[in-house]
Amino acid sequence: MRTMALGNSDLMVPVVAVGCMRLRHLDKPAAERFVAEALDQGANFFDHADIYGAGACEERFAEAAHLSPSRRDTVILQSKCGIRPGAYDFSREHILEAVDGSLKRLGTDYLDVLLLHRPDALVEPEEVAEAFDHLAARGKVRHFGVSNMKPMQMELLAQSVHQPLVANQLQLSITNAAMIAQGVNVNTLNAEASDRDGSVLDYCRLHHITIQPWSPFQYGFFEGVFLDNPKFPALNEALVRVAADHGVSPTTIVIAWLLRHPAHMQPVLGTMNRERLRQCCQAAEVTLTREEWYTVYRAAGYPLP
Repeated sequence: MRTMALGNSDLMVPVVAVGCMRLRHLDKPAAERFVAEALDQGANFFDHADIYGAGACEERFAEAAHLSPSRRDTVILQSKCGIRPGAYDFSREHILEAVDGSLKRLGTDYLDVLLLHRPDALVEPEEVAEAFDHLAARGKVRHFGVSNMKPMQMELLAQSVHQPLVANQLQLSITNAAMIAQGVNVNTLNAEASDRDGSVLDYCRLHHITIQPWSPFQYGFFEGVFLDNPKFPALNEALVRVAADHGVSPTTIVIAWLLRHPAHMQPVLGTMNRERLRQCCQAAEVTLTREEWYTVYRAAGYPLP
């Protein structure tokens, strides 16, 4: 598996992350086989959140991964916190409590990466800084980042937080590529020129923050997958054609399309199917040409001005 540095850090990670949001739907033997397959593929970066299955996904991972001290060193664990029923919460108390809960459920002494899950309108950056300092000083978290945040929200945190933000997990797929289309359509009256995220893509590149695309196969907000979907005939025809040229599956090309972007993104895979996982991991060995990348982009319905 090809690797890269996560943000502006010395943590080397595979170019794809294994999302564990659906892991609780596997029984223990199936979860063990899935985790083993991921590790066999070199995909040793596992993405969690305390709200996934109300903690059940982290518990199932611990049952499946069997993290002895020596095995723990071969696995990279990321979790997220900040969402609780009916509210978002970036208070010092909640962050510390959430991390302790994740550590207990995962059966480990530390997280490699902690992300703040969704922007809290009541955030006090000084409280976040206190929580991060506490976690870093005690070795409970080694790297920090955010999720679903725009540039000014990250700038606000950066005024107080002492640790660099290494990642921003954002919704991004071929059909949900507004952050890319905005840049392509700059200085036009096209609808795609609307800047809905504060140029977060360019900001993350400028500040060496790794974008982790979530739901890379979804269109809309969890409306469904676009692959093999009759709603997207041109896109699927293009994916099949490009896949045939590379001798891989369209699934592989979907991830390869994201990896081709020079922002050095780390897509978060949501599948619990081992064969699909293998196809996604294969994208690390496929490099699309510029022409292929734009062919897929245009087939998704994005015009070139």
